[in-house]
Amino acid sequence: MSNAPDFHLDDELEATDDWDDPEDGEEFESGLSDSWPDEPDPEDLTTGELDLAERHQLRRVASLRTELEDITEVEYRQLRLERVVLVGVWTEGTVEDAENSMAELALLAETAGSEVLDAIYQRRQSPDPATYIGRGKVEGLAEIVKASGADTVICDGELAPSQLRNLEDRTKVKVVDRTALILDIFAQHAKSKEGQAQVELAQLNYMKQRLRGWGGNLSRQVGGRVAGGAGIGGRGPGETKIETDRRRINTKIAKLRRELKEMKGTRDTKRQERRRNHIPSVSIAGYTNAGKSSLLNRLTDAGVLVEDALFATLDPTTRRTTTADGRVYTMSDTVGFVRHLPHQLVEAFRSTLEEVADSDLILHVVDGSHPDPEGQIAAVREVFSEIGVVDVPELVIINKADAADPMVIARLRQREPHSVVVSAKTGEGIAEALKVIEGELPRPGVEFKALLPYDRGDLINRLHQHGEIESMEHTGEGTIVVGRANEDLAGELEAYAVG
Repeated sequence: MSNAPDFHLDDELEATDDWDDPEDGEEFESGLSDSWPDEPDPEDLTTGELDLAERHQLRRVASLRTELEDITEVEYRQLRLERVVLVGVWTEGTVEDAENSMAELALLAETAGSEVLDAIYQRRQSPDPATYIGRGKVEGLAEIVKASGADTVICDGELAPSQLRNLEDRTKVKVVDRTALILDIFAQHAKSKEGQAQVELAQLNYMKQRLRGWGGNLSRQVGGRVAGGAGIGGRGPGETKIETDRRRINTKIAKLRRELKEMKGTRDTKRQERRRNHIPSVSIAGYTNAGKSSLLNRLTDAGVLVEDALFATLDPTTRRTTTADGRVYTMSDTVGFVRHLPHQLVEAFRSTLEEVADSDLILHVVDGSHPDPEGQIAAVREVFSEIGVVDVPELVIINKADAADPMVIARLRQREPHSVVVSAKTGEGIAEALKVIEGELPRPGVEFKALLPYDRGDLINRLHQHGEIESMEHTGEGTIVVGRANEDLAGELEAYAVG
């Protein structure tokens, strides 16, 4: 027998009758209401917020391991988290410079989707031509790799094919250099068709020089007595597998160059249209993760993606904005730069970087909280010289003032007199920066004084957008306007000119 009370369905149903009409006047609420947060409406999110949400749909799961392998979700693509060891060669500069370079390499490795286990660097007059770090150091590196369980070695420099092969043969793990690492990050973050084509072109140019045979699959075709019984029937001209791959890569490179040339034509057409309408252009350039996208959002409400990561945004964004007196100009965000930016990337992104060279003003954004902001400035200006940026006015924007050391900011202001200190996060200094930017924009070259009839309001509107109005006086015959305009607009105003 059971001591449980008798169960009757009718009694249980009667106990629920007062749920819809409780005596205390309080309505029934589900217990799930507090634990189910309201999600924002996708229509209320900016483009950048949507991109960031998509990128972070799969987050890194910490300490999710088994005895066999690491099952980790990293960033927004699901894969096994690589365990890497960093290797650097210090040839010039101070110890602090070498440590900053290794710290940046660690950030690049984590952005690409890896877990940094260890980092070593050594002082040498020049990298070893055979193994990059020397024969003795390679043995020590192999021991570190074996002890830590790493599956990848990342070198802080661009390695020759022979150096890559020798290091892989001795460490028994995959070896990549700084160039391949940056190309991998670009491949993850490129979204537009042009950006993806530019990254693929850079990767193919890098890969073409580093093809090598692994096993019989890529070995040469030969005649005569050879291993494997390939004698009679195996003779003749034959193309090696490496040559076949190189030919296919060259064909793909030629196709990508044609596509990028067509896209460049579209970009040039838009640029010529802005020039025809005399619309000034401002380019935001600087070191990666210096806050360029955040600054663009502050200045123009662009709503582009913002993330505290290296090379978070690659595709350029252009926004139309106006000055305080109504003049129209454009502001463009560009790809971030980095020390030793791979030459393949500079060549592939040349059409995009030409926006900087053709602009009327460059906003050079510097991370004031970085350990070596002067090094960032030098690296960016090195790329400027490589892409042909000459005689373009430059305004240095010292960003992240809320997190920077005041002594560092004072040192930068002394080094760069033509600079403004801002914080794109808090809005500090943004008003002053806008005032300086508007003052640096090119001014119309022709002075005028005209009496415009009241039925020519279109001319006054164009003067507000593309000219400068110093004074306006409404009279019985019309509006007397004094100011400056470009040559085309000034030619239309000649019919209404007054002394």
